[in-house]
Amino acid sequence: MSERIDVSIESKQPESPSGKPHPNTCPRCESHYRDDELREALWVCGHCGHHFPMPARARVEQLADEGTWQEEAAEIRSDDPLGFFDLRPYSERLVEAELNTGLGEAIVVGQASIGGHACELAVMDFAFMGGSMGSAVGEKFSRACDSALERSVPLVSVSASGGARMQEGILSLMQLPKTVSAVEDLHDAGCPFISVMTHPTTAGVLASFATLGDVLLAEPGALMIFAGPRVVQQTTREKLPEDFALSESNFRLGHVDAVVARPELPAVLTRLLGLFADGR
Repeated sequence: MSERIDVSIESKQPESPSGKPHPNTCPRCESHYRDDELREALWVCGHCGHHFPMPARARVEQLADEGTWQEEAAEIRSDDPLGFFDLRPYSERLVEAELNTGLGEAIVVGQASIGGHACELAVMDFAFMGGSMGSAVGEKFSRACDSALERSVPLVSVSASGGARMQEGILSLMQLPKTVSAVEDLHDAGCPFISVMTHPTTAGVLASFATLGDVLLAEPGALMIFAGPRVVQQTTREKLPEDFALSESNFRLGHVDAVVARPELPAVLTRLLGLFADGR
């Protein structure tokens, strides 16, 4: 009698060298993807529709018409005015973030055209220190507003942020009123502002420019809240709904105008920019 061979399949998901789940493993359905597969799918899970974080430059490539992107304020970098040190120097963290992402800061801004409509584009990247807003991010966003004003074109922003950058202290918190004032200048001049919120858009960024758009869009499943659900639950001592603070519940409550899947975003923005152009 021949020996029985066990042919059971190992179902454990791949892990990164650090022992954490591989970044290309879907947190919702645990499907695993190669880098090129995710890139081709715009970082959206083909099985359950989960939206992975999307690099800022890939986002620009998706939204901007080919050959129209002209980056601005690329030379701006964060400083370390407080000489901040936690487990490591802040200056060291900035260098590491730039090496890992290829970005000088957590936001890229520039001139672009979407669906044939000229606009100013500002896109945040959560991979750069959690998309936190320090003085450089606030300055770049404000310059994007100024550029939109100078050219009399709409501003389209895509936010992804954990909030203010703690390593810059009060200088980081000052970016809230600074960016709000920049958006107010847009409103006063009649320049449209379309804000797209992705996962996550929280704290200082949510409380400042991200929610001030003439049109507010959100990607599916995006967390949109000032304080995290865990903090809210511990404070209220109440069990929260499963979709608490997600884009779907924010839409249901009237906090956003539409929830738009990533592949559909260029067409929706093209439609909105066309409507604003026709109405001016």
